[in-house]
Amino acid sequence: MRRPTLLALVLTALLGATPAAARAGAAPRPDPGALASIRTAGTAWGHDPATGRPAVTVDDTVRGPALAAVRRDAARAGAVLRHEPGRLRPLIAGGQAIYGGGGRCSLGANVRSGSTWYFVTAGHCTNLAGTWYADSARTTVLGSRTGSSFPGNDYGVVRYTGTVAHPSAVYTHPGQVTVYGAGSAYVGQAVCRSGATTGVRCGTVTGLNQTVNYAEGSVSGLIRTNICAEPGDSGGPLYVAATGTVLGILSGGSGNCTSGGTSYHQPIVEILAAYGLSIP
Repeated sequence: MRRPTLLALVLTALLGATPAAARAGAAPRPDPGALASIRTAGTAWGHDPATGRPAVTVDDTVRGPALAAVRRDAARAGAVLRHEPGRLRPLIAGGQAIYGGGGRCSLGANVRSGSTWYFVTAGHCTNLAGTWYADSARTTVLGSRTGSSFPGNDYGVVRYTGTVAHPSAVYTHPGQVTVYGAGSAYVGQAVCRSGATTGVRCGTVTGLNQTVNYAEGSVSGLIRTNICAEPGDSGGPLYVAATGTVLGILSGGSGNCTSGGTSYHQPIVEILAAYGLSIP
């Protein structure tokens, strides 16, 4: 009568020890929160729809100990680590070109609050100057900055004070696409962007809610695309040509339009909500 009891006790002890032993030898669970600790300039991170996992991107400037640290954080988060050529940067250098301070950017979209008209562009552009012009000689005034947010976000708002016509349209180098409203991007969406340096370029949305660590600071909540861009394109619109819908404005990217690149865009609906604006 005692044998079954002793055997049961032994089995219970063995079975009870198994999960603990398994836990002791198991690999640590991924910690997605580790991505938030990545602040190294030249990196970007977010969910990668292609793999279903988080992904961390490094540019050519992330090397040596900095790259090793990013690799460790990516491993802790269970993230894919990938390299993109070039340097992640805000693309400052204008749709159509706008000029302020010592910089040239692109106009993103004409917006309004009631009967008062404004335009939006990148915040790293509006941080440079209070007054913006339509020409490089700075003789044709467009308007005055009324809001700017960078880093953290990357958008700015300028109120029209000059006499330059401002239709609700995207300039397509040459020609125009009428803008009827704003929308939210989705992964796989066919989109185009317009900028003063490289004109119209098209591709697809490859990620949402991306964080980019520029040398000037981090910006979160961005749309990622496989569309190239270059300095001077900053602030230009990301849009759907078939529907006249603006989705965002260009923040920055890596690579160029000769060899190819990646670009990141500030969602337009966030900007409109922040300042109580509408399109058109």
